[in-house]
Amino acid sequence: MKKNNGFTIFIVDDDPWYGTLLEHFLKLNNDYKVERFESGADLLANLYKMPQVITVDFAMPGMDGGEVLKRIKEQLPDVPVIIISGQGEVKVAVSLLKKGAFDYIVKDDDTTDRLWNTILHIREMEKLRDEVATLKTEVGKKYSFQHGILGQSPPMMEVFKLMEKAAQTNITVSISGDTGTGKELVAKGIHYNSIRKSGPFVAVNMAAIPSELLESELFGYEKGAFTGANNRKLGKFEEANGGTLFLDEIADLDLGLQAKLLRALQERTITRLGGNKEIPIDVRIIIATHHNLKIEASEKKFREDLYYRLLGLPINLPPLRERGQDIVMLARHFVKVFCNENSISEKSISKNAIAKLMNYHFPGNVRELKSLMELGVVLCNGDIIEDADLNTQAGETTLEMLTYEKTLKEYEEDIIKHYLKKYNSNVLLVAEKLNIGKSTIYRMLQSKKIPSEFIGV
Repeated sequence: MKKNNGFTIFIVDDDPWYGTLLEHFLKLNNDYKVERFESGADLLANLYKMPQVITVDFAMPGMDGGEVLKRIKEQLPDVPVIIISGQGEVKVAVSLLKKGAFDYIVKDDDTTDRLWNTILHIREMEKLRDEVATLKTEVGKKYSFQHGILGQSPPMMEVFKLMEKAAQTNITVSISGDTGTGKELVAKGIHYNSIRKSGPFVAVNMAAIPSELLESELFGYEKGAFTGANNRKLGKFEEANGGTLFLDEIADLDLGLQAKLLRALQERTITRLGGNKEIPIDVRIIIATHHNLKIEASEKKFREDLYYRLLGLPINLPPLRERGQDIVMLARHFVKVFCNENSISEKSISKNAIAKLMNYHFPGNVRELKSLMELGVVLCNGDIIEDADLNTQAGETTLEMLTYEKTLKEYEEDIIKHYLKKYNSNVLLVAEKLNIGKSTIYRMLQSKKIPSEFIGV
Protein backbone atom coordinates (compact mmCIF):
# COMPACT_ATOMS: atom_id res chain seq x y z
CA MET A 1 0.00 0.00 0.00
CA LYS A 2 1.23 3.46 -0.88
CA LYS A 3 0.47 6.72 0.87
CA ASN A 4 -1.55 9.30 -1.00
CA ASN A 5 0.11 12.53 -2.06
CA GLY A 6 -1.78 14.82 0.36
CA PHE A 7 -1.94 14.98 4.15
CA THR A 8 -5.08 13.01 4.93
CA ILE A 9 -6.86 13.11 8.29
CA PHE A 10 -9.61 10.64 9.18
CA ILE A 11 -12.26 11.62 11.75
CA VAL A 12 -14.62 9.11 13.32
CA ASP A 13 -17.38 10.42 15.64
CA ASP A 14 -20.92 9.08 16.02
CA ASP A 15 -22.15 12.64 16.65
CA PRO A 16 -22.61 14.13 13.12
CA TRP A 17 -22.66 17.71 14.48
CA TYR A 18 -19.38 17.34 16.41
CA GLY A 19 -17.67 15.40 13.63
CA THR A 20 -18.66 18.10 11.11
CA LEU A 21 -17.30 20.77 13.47
CA LEU A 22 -13.89 19.07 13.59
CA GLU A 23 -13.93 18.51 9.82
CA HIS A 24 -14.62 22.17 8.97
CA PHE A 25 -12.08 23.37 11.53
CA LEU A 26 -9.28 21.20 10.14
CA LYS A 27 -10.14 22.15 6.57
CA LEU A 28 -9.09 25.71 7.39
CA ASN A 29 -5.67 24.40 6.43
CA ASN A 30 -5.82 23.95 2.67
CA ASP A 31 -3.11 21.30 2.81
CA TYR A 32 -5.34 18.95 4.81
CA LYS A 33 -7.64 16.45 3.14
CA VAL A 34 -10.25 15.47 5.77
CA GLU A 35 -12.60 12.49 5.63
CA ARG A 36 -15.31 11.95 8.26
CA PHE A 37 -16.94 8.68 9.35
CA GLU A 38 -19.75 8.00 11.83
CA SER A 39 -18.68 4.52 12.89
CA GLY A 40 -15.51 2.62 13.60
CA ALA A 41 -16.41 -0.03 11.02
CA ASP A 42 -16.70 2.59 8.24
CA LEU A 43 -13.31 4.03 9.16
CA LEU A 44 -11.63 0.61 9.27
CA ALA A 45 -13.02 -0.22 5.83
CA ASN A 46 -11.20 2.84 4.42
CA LEU A 47 -7.77 2.35 5.97
CA TYR A 48 -6.46 1.29 2.57
CA LYS A 49 -6.38 5.03 1.73
CA MET A 50 -3.44 5.38 4.16
CA PRO A 51 -4.32 8.44 6.24
CA GLN A 52 -1.52 10.33 8.02
CA VAL A 53 -3.56 11.02 11.20
CA ILE A 54 -6.75 9.53 12.68
CA THR A 55 -8.97 11.07 15.37
CA VAL A 56 -11.27 8.65 17.18
CA ASP A 57 -14.25 9.40 19.43
CA PHE A 58 -13.95 7.24 22.52
CA ALA A 59 -17.62 6.72 23.37
CA MET A 60 -19.29 5.16 20.32
CA PRO A 61 -21.98 2.46 20.12
CA GLY A 62 -21.09 -0.96 18.77
CA MET A 63 -17.29 -0.49 18.65
CA ASP A 64 -15.81 1.95 21.14
CA GLY A 65 -12.67 4.01 20.65
CA GLY A 66 -10.46 1.50 22.46
CA GLU A 67 -11.41 -1.31 20.08
CA VAL A 68 -11.06 0.97 17.03
CA LEU A 69 -7.58 1.96 18.24
CA LYS A 70 -6.60 -1.70 18.56
CA ARG A 71 -7.81 -2.51 15.02
CA ILE A 72 -6.01 0.50 13.53
CA LYS A 73 -2.73 -0.44 15.20
CA GLU A 74 -3.00 -3.97 13.83
CA GLN A 75 -3.17 -2.62 10.26
CA LEU A 76 -1.32 0.71 10.42
CA PRO A 77 0.95 0.60 13.50
CA ASP A 78 2.83 3.79 12.58
CA VAL A 79 -0.18 6.08 12.01
CA PRO A 80 -0.79 8.48 14.95
CA VAL A 81 -4.23 8.01 16.55
CA ILE A 82 -5.71 10.84 18.64
CA ILE A 83 -8.50 9.86 21.05
CA ILE A 84 -11.17 12.54 21.61
CA SER A 85 -13.41 11.87 24.59
CA GLY A 86 -16.05 13.50 26.72
CA GLN A 87 -14.48 11.78 29.74
CA GLY A 88 -11.62 13.27 31.67
CA GLU A 89 -10.86 10.00 33.45
CA VAL A 90 -7.10 9.73 33.96
CA LYS A 91 -7.06 5.92 34.15
CA VAL A 92 -8.85 5.66 30.80
CA ALA A 93 -6.42 8.12 29.20
CA VAL A 94 -3.35 6.29 30.57
CA SER A 95 -4.72 2.93 29.42
CA LEU A 96 -5.30 4.18 25.86
CA LEU A 97 -1.89 5.85 25.69
CA LYS A 98 -0.29 2.55 26.74
CA LYS A 99 -2.17 0.83 23.91
CA GLY A 100 -0.60 3.16 21.36
CA ALA A 101 -2.72 6.33 21.24
CA PHE A 102 -0.65 9.38 20.31
CA ASP A 103 -2.70 11.76 22.46
CA TYR A 104 -5.88 11.91 24.54
CA ILE A 105 -7.95 15.10 24.19
CA VAL A 106 -10.97 15.89 26.36
CA LYS A 107 -13.97 17.52 24.67
CA ASP A 108 -14.20 21.09 25.96
CA ASP A 109 -13.90 24.66 24.68
CA ASP A 110 -10.22 24.14 23.86
CA THR A 111 -10.54 20.85 21.97
CA THR A 112 -10.12 22.28 18.49
CA ASP A 113 -7.03 24.29 19.47
CA ARG A 114 -5.43 21.28 21.16
CA LEU A 115 -6.21 19.09 18.16
CA TRP A 116 -4.74 21.67 15.79
CA ASN A 117 -1.50 21.90 17.82
CA THR A 118 -1.23 18.12 18.15
CA ILE A 119 -1.49 17.64 14.39
CA LEU A 120 1.12 20.37 13.84
CA HIS A 121 3.38 18.48 16.26
CA ILE A 122 2.83 15.25 14.32
CA ARG A 123 3.70 16.98 11.06
CA GLU A 124 6.91 18.37 12.59
CA MET A 125 7.84 14.88 13.76
CA GLU A 126 7.13 13.54 10.27
CA LYS A 127 9.36 16.22 8.77
CA LEU A 128 12.18 15.39 11.19
CA ARG A 129 11.86 11.66 10.37
CA ASP A 130 12.12 12.45 6.67
CA GLU A 131 15.19 14.62 7.28
CA VAL A 132 16.82 11.91 9.39
CA ALA A 133 16.06 9.31 6.71
CA THR A 134 17.58 11.60 4.05
CA LEU A 135 20.69 12.16 6.17
CA LYS A 136 21.09 8.44 6.75
CA THR A 137 20.81 7.85 3.01
CA GLU A 138 23.48 10.47 2.37
CA VAL A 139 25.72 8.97 5.06
CA GLY A 140 25.23 5.56 3.49
CA LYS A 141 26.31 6.97 0.12
CA LYS A 142 29.33 8.65 1.73
CA TYR A 143 30.49 5.37 3.18
CA SER A 144 29.50 3.10 0.31
CA PHE A 145 32.26 0.67 -0.54
CA GLN A 146 33.41 2.31 -3.74
CA HIS A 147 32.03 5.82 -3.29
CA GLY A 148 33.26 7.01 0.06
CA ILE A 149 36.29 4.74 0.04
CA LEU A 150 38.25 5.33 -3.14
CA GLY A 151 40.37 2.68 -4.77
CA GLN A 152 40.63 0.51 -7.88
CA SER A 153 43.85 -1.37 -7.20
CA PRO A 154 43.69 -5.19 -6.77
CA PRO A 155 44.47 -5.00 -3.02
CA MET A 156 41.56 -2.56 -2.47
CA MET A 157 39.17 -4.58 -4.62
CA GLU A 158 39.87 -7.48 -2.27
CA VAL A 159 39.12 -5.21 0.71
CA PHE A 160 35.79 -4.18 -0.87
CA LYS A 161 34.84 -7.86 -1.35
CA LEU A 162 35.50 -8.59 2.32
CA MET A 163 33.61 -5.46 3.40
CA GLU A 164 30.60 -6.59 1.39
CA LYS A 165 30.69 -10.03 3.02
CA ALA A 166 31.03 -8.43 6.46
CA ALA A 167 28.04 -6.14 5.85
CA GLN A 168 25.76 -9.09 5.14
CA THR A 169 26.04 -10.52 8.68
CA ASN A 170 26.75 -9.46 12.25
CA ILE A 171 30.12 -11.23 12.36
CA THR A 172 32.85 -9.50 14.36
CA VAL A 173 35.35 -7.78 12.07
CA SER A 174 39.02 -7.22 12.88
CA ILE A 175 40.71 -4.55 10.76
CA SER A 176 44.50 -4.35 10.67
CA GLY A 177 46.82 -2.00 8.84
CA ASP A 178 49.44 0.68 9.25
CA THR A 179 48.57 4.03 10.79
CA GLY A 180 46.74 6.25 8.33
CA THR A 181 45.39 3.49 6.05
CA GLY A 182 41.74 4.31 6.85
CA LYS A 183 40.64 1.67 9.36
CA GLU A 184 37.79 3.74 10.83
CA LEU A 185 36.57 4.64 7.34
CA VAL A 186 36.32 0.93 6.52
CA ALA A 187 34.49 0.28 9.80
CA LYS A 188 31.95 2.99 8.95
CA GLY A 189 31.59 1.60 5.43
CA ILE A 190 30.67 -1.83 6.84
CA HIS A 191 28.22 -0.36 9.37
CA TYR A 192 26.38 1.94 6.94
CA ASN A 193 25.92 -0.86 4.45
CA SER A 194 24.74 -3.43 6.99
CA ILE A 195 21.35 -4.28 8.48
CA ARG A 196 22.39 -2.12 11.45
CA LYS A 197 22.79 1.06 9.40
CA SER A 198 19.80 2.70 11.08
CA GLY A 199 21.44 2.17 14.47
CA PRO A 200 24.30 4.21 15.98
CA PHE A 201 27.96 3.93 15.05
CA VAL A 202 30.04 4.54 18.17
CA ALA A 203 33.84 4.73 17.98
CA VAL A 204 36.21 4.38 20.93
CA ASN A 205 39.96 4.95 20.61
CA MET A 206 41.53 2.82 23.35
CA ALA A 207 44.84 4.64 23.07
CA ALA A 208 43.29 8.07 23.55
CA ILE A 209 41.56 7.39 26.89
CA PRO A 210 43.53 6.96 30.16
CA SER A 211 43.27 3.37 31.40
CA GLU A 212 41.72 4.47 34.71
CA LEU A 213 38.83 6.10 32.83
CA LEU A 214 38.35 3.52 30.11
CA GLU A 215 36.18 1.12 32.14
CA SER A 216 33.60 3.82 32.92
CA GLU A 217 33.71 4.97 29.27
CA LEU A 218 32.94 1.49 28.00
CA PHE A 219 30.46 0.29 30.61
CA GLY A 220 29.13 3.52 32.15
CA TYR A 221 28.63 4.17 35.86
CA GLU A 222 25.92 4.67 38.45
CA LYS A 223 25.44 7.79 40.54
CA GLY A 224 27.82 7.70 43.50
CA ALA A 225 30.08 5.04 41.95
CA PHE A 226 33.10 7.26 42.69
CA THR A 227 33.90 10.82 43.71
CA GLY A 228 32.44 13.13 41.09
CA ALA A 229 29.89 10.63 39.79
CA ASN A 230 26.94 12.92 40.44
CA ASN A 231 24.69 11.34 37.83
CA ARG A 232 24.26 8.04 36.05
CA LYS A 233 26.25 7.85 32.79
CA LEU A 234 25.67 5.40 29.97
CA GLY A 235 28.76 3.72 28.57
CA LYS A 236 29.71 3.22 24.93
CA PHE A 237 28.17 -0.26 24.88
CA GLU A 238 24.75 1.15 25.77
CA GLU A 239 25.18 4.10 23.40
CA ALA A 240 25.86 1.64 20.57
CA ASN A 241 22.89 -0.62 21.38
CA GLY A 242 21.24 -1.76 18.16
CA GLY A 243 24.23 -0.55 16.14
CA THR A 244 27.99 -0.97 15.89
CA LEU A 245 30.74 -0.42 18.47
CA PHE A 246 34.12 0.29 16.87
CA LEU A 247 37.04 -0.41 19.22
CA ASP A 248 40.09 1.25 17.72
CA GLU A 249 43.64 0.46 18.86
CA ILE A 250 42.32 -2.57 20.77
CA ALA A 251 45.87 -3.74 21.55
CA ASP A 252 46.23 -0.81 23.98
CA LEU A 253 43.53 -2.23 26.27
CA ASP A 254 45.08 -3.41 29.57
CA LEU A 255 44.74 -7.05 30.62
CA GLY A 256 42.26 -6.33 33.44
CA LEU A 257 39.80 -4.63 31.11
CA GLN A 258 40.38 -7.30 28.49
CA ALA A 259 38.81 -9.82 30.91
CA LYS A 260 35.76 -7.58 31.43
CA LEU A 261 35.41 -7.02 27.69
CA LEU A 262 35.56 -10.77 27.07
CA ARG A 263 32.81 -11.39 29.61
CA ALA A 264 30.61 -8.66 28.08
CA LEU A 265 30.99 -10.23 24.63
CA GLN A 266 30.32 -13.76 25.87
CA GLU A 267 27.34 -12.93 28.08
CA ARG A 268 26.01 -10.08 25.92
CA THR A 269 25.45 -8.11 29.09
CA ILE A 270 27.31 -5.30 30.86
CA THR A 271 27.25 -3.95 34.40
CA ARG A 272 27.75 -0.26 35.04
CA LEU A 273 30.54 0.76 37.38
CA GLY A 274 29.08 0.92 40.90
CA GLY A 275 26.00 -1.07 39.88
CA ASN A 276 24.91 -4.71 40.21
CA LYS A 277 22.27 -4.95 37.49
CA GLU A 278 23.15 -6.85 34.34
CA ILE A 279 22.09 -4.88 31.29
CA PRO A 280 21.52 -6.78 28.01
CA ILE A 281 23.36 -5.36 24.99
CA ASP A 282 22.89 -5.83 21.27
CA VAL A 283 25.97 -4.50 19.48
CA ARG A 284 28.07 -5.50 16.53
CA ILE A 285 31.79 -5.33 17.32
CA ILE A 286 34.43 -4.08 14.88
CA ILE A 287 38.00 -3.78 16.12
CA ALA A 288 41.11 -2.19 14.62
CA THR A 289 44.80 -2.21 15.40
CA HIS A 290 48.15 -1.57 13.76
CA HIS A 291 49.69 -4.28 15.95
CA ASN A 292 49.86 -8.00 15.20
CA LEU A 293 47.40 -9.33 17.78
CA LYS A 294 48.50 -12.92 17.21
CA ILE A 295 52.06 -12.03 18.21
CA GLU A 296 50.75 -9.90 21.10
CA ALA A 297 48.74 -12.91 22.32
CA SER A 298 51.72 -15.29 22.03
CA GLU A 299 53.79 -12.85 24.10
CA LYS A 300 51.02 -12.68 26.75
CA LYS A 301 50.46 -8.97 26.08
CA PHE A 302 46.94 -9.73 24.87
CA ARG A 303 44.54 -12.40 26.14
CA GLU A 304 44.54 -15.36 23.80
CA ASP A 305 40.85 -16.17 24.46
CA LEU A 306 39.87 -12.57 23.67
CA TYR A 307 42.02 -12.64 20.53
CA TYR A 308 40.11 -15.62 19.15
CA ARG A 309 36.81 -14.07 20.22
CA LEU A 310 37.59 -10.87 18.31
CA LEU A 311 39.28 -12.35 15.25
CA GLY A 312 36.02 -12.85 13.33
CA LEU A 313 36.46 -11.75 9.72
CA PRO A 314 39.96 -10.27 9.30
CA ILE A 315 40.47 -7.38 6.87
CA ASN A 316 44.02 -6.20 6.25
CA LEU A 317 44.37 -2.74 4.70
CA PRO A 318 47.31 -2.40 2.33
CA PRO A 319 49.76 0.48 2.81
CA LEU A 320 49.36 3.25 0.27
CA ARG A 321 52.69 2.47 -1.42
CA GLU A 322 51.21 -0.90 -2.53
CA ARG A 323 48.10 0.60 -4.12
CA GLY A 324 49.59 1.79 -7.44
CA GLN A 325 47.41 4.25 -9.36
CA ASP A 326 45.13 4.66 -6.34
CA ILE A 327 47.71 7.22 -5.20
CA VAL A 328 46.96 9.48 -8.16
CA MET A 329 43.19 8.97 -7.82
CA LEU A 330 43.27 9.88 -4.13
CA ALA A 331 45.61 12.84 -4.71
CA ARG A 332 43.23 14.38 -7.26
CA HIS A 333 40.27 13.69 -4.99
CA PHE A 334 41.90 15.42 -1.99
CA VAL A 335 42.83 18.43 -4.13
CA LYS A 336 39.28 18.74 -5.45
CA VAL A 337 37.70 18.47 -2.00
CA PHE A 338 40.13 20.97 -0.43
CA CYS A 339 39.57 23.49 -3.24
CA ASN A 340 35.79 23.18 -2.94
CA GLU A 341 35.84 23.54 0.85
CA ASN A 342 38.01 26.66 0.66
CA SER A 343 36.40 28.25 -2.43
CA ILE A 344 39.67 27.97 -4.37
CA SER A 345 39.84 27.49 -8.12
CA GLU A 346 40.50 23.84 -8.88
CA LYS A 347 44.13 22.80 -9.29
CA SER A 348 45.64 20.14 -11.51
CA ILE A 349 48.72 18.04 -10.76
CA SER A 350 51.72 18.15 -13.09
CA LYS A 351 53.32 15.01 -14.57
CA ASN A 352 56.48 15.61 -12.53
CA ALA A 353 54.41 15.93 -9.35
CA ILE A 354 52.60 12.67 -10.13
CA ALA A 355 55.93 10.95 -10.73
CA LYS A 356 57.13 12.24 -7.37
CA LEU A 357 54.04 10.87 -5.64
CA MET A 358 54.39 7.48 -7.30
CA ASN A 359 58.04 7.19 -6.22
CA TYR A 360 57.38 8.18 -2.60
CA HIS A 361 56.86 5.47 0.06
CA PHE A 362 54.25 7.35 2.21
CA PRO A 363 55.06 6.29 5.77
CA GLY A 364 51.90 8.09 6.90
CA ASN A 365 49.76 6.42 4.21
CA VAL A 366 46.46 8.00 3.06
CA ARG A 367 46.43 10.48 5.92
CA GLU A 368 49.85 11.77 4.87
CA LEU A 369 48.80 12.00 1.21
CA LYS A 370 45.79 14.10 2.19
CA SER A 371 47.93 16.53 4.18
CA LEU A 372 50.54 16.62 1.42
CA MET A 373 48.00 17.54 -1.28
CA GLU A 374 46.29 20.17 0.86
CA LEU A 375 49.66 21.82 1.52
CA GLY A 376 50.45 21.52 -2.20
CA VAL A 377 47.29 23.51 -3.03
CA VAL A 378 48.35 26.24 -0.60
CA LEU A 379 51.96 26.39 -1.80
CA CYS A 380 51.45 26.20 -5.57
CA ASN A 381 51.60 29.29 -7.76
CA GLY A 382 48.85 29.28 -10.37
CA ASP A 383 46.56 26.37 -11.15
CA ILE A 384 49.09 23.54 -11.39
CA ILE A 385 50.66 21.74 -8.42
CA GLU A 386 54.31 21.14 -9.28
CA ASP A 387 56.68 18.62 -7.74
CA ALA A 388 58.40 21.44 -5.81
CA ASP A 389 55.06 22.11 -4.03
CA LEU A 390 54.98 18.56 -2.64
CA ASN A 391 57.13 18.49 0.47
CA THR A 392 57.56 14.71 0.73
CA GLN A 393 60.59 15.23 2.94
CA ALA A 394 58.38 16.53 5.73
CA GLY A 395 57.34 13.07 6.94
CA GLU A 396 60.87 11.79 6.93
CA THR A 397 62.24 14.96 8.47
CA THR A 398 59.69 14.84 11.26
CA LEU A 399 60.56 11.24 12.09
CA GLU A 400 64.25 12.06 12.07
CA MET A 401 63.74 15.11 14.24
CA LEU A 402 61.70 13.23 16.81
CA THR A 403 64.46 10.65 17.15
CA TYR A 404 66.55 13.23 18.95
CA GLU A 405 65.56 15.26 21.96
CA LYS A 406 65.63 18.95 21.13
CA THR A 407 64.03 22.12 22.44
CA LEU A 408 61.15 23.70 20.60
CA LYS A 409 63.44 26.57 19.60
CA GLU A 410 65.92 24.13 18.07
CA TYR A 411 63.16 22.51 16.03
CA GLU A 412 62.06 25.97 14.91
CA GLU A 413 65.58 26.78 13.73
CA ASP A 414 65.82 23.50 11.81
CA ILE A 415 62.53 24.19 10.04
CA ILE A 416 63.60 27.70 9.02
CA LYS A 417 66.94 26.34 7.75
CA HIS A 418 65.07 23.72 5.71
CA TYR A 419 62.84 26.32 4.07
CA LEU A 420 65.69 28.72 3.39
CA LYS A 421 67.49 25.93 1.57
CA LYS A 422 64.34 24.95 -0.32
CA TYR A 423 63.58 28.51 -1.50
CA ASN A 424 67.13 29.56 -2.33
CA SER A 425 67.62 31.86 0.66
CA ASN A 426 64.57 34.02 -0.22
CA VAL A 427 63.83 35.45 3.24
CA LEU A 428 60.60 37.20 2.20
CA LEU A 429 59.18 34.04 0.61
CA VAL A 430 60.16 31.85 3.59
CA ALA A 431 58.62 34.33 6.03
CA GLU A 432 55.42 34.25 3.97
CA LYS A 433 55.31 30.44 3.73
CA LEU A 434 55.87 29.97 7.47
CA ASN A 435 53.67 32.92 8.45
CA ILE A 436 56.44 34.56 10.50
CA GLY A 437 58.09 37.99 10.37
CA LYS A 438 61.30 38.32 8.34
CA SER A 439 62.80 40.01 11.40
CA THR A 440 62.63 36.63 13.17
CA ILE A 441 64.96 35.15 10.57
CA TYR A 442 67.37 38.11 10.75
CA ARG A 443 67.42 37.90 14.59
CA MET A 444 68.45 34.25 14.35
CA LEU A 445 71.18 35.27 11.92
CA GLN A 446 72.53 37.92 14.29
CA SER A 447 72.56 35.44 17.18
CA LYS A 448 74.43 32.92 14.96
CA LYS A 449 71.58 30.42 15.36
CA ILE A 450 71.27 30.39 11.59
CA PRO A 451 74.61 30.46 9.69
CA SER A 452 74.91 33.31 7.25
CA GLU A 453 75.27 30.97 4.25
CA PHE A 454 71.59 30.09 4.58
CA ILE A 455 70.60 33.58 3.50
CA GLY A 456 73.49 34.41 1.30
CA VAL A 457 75.20 37.10 3.38
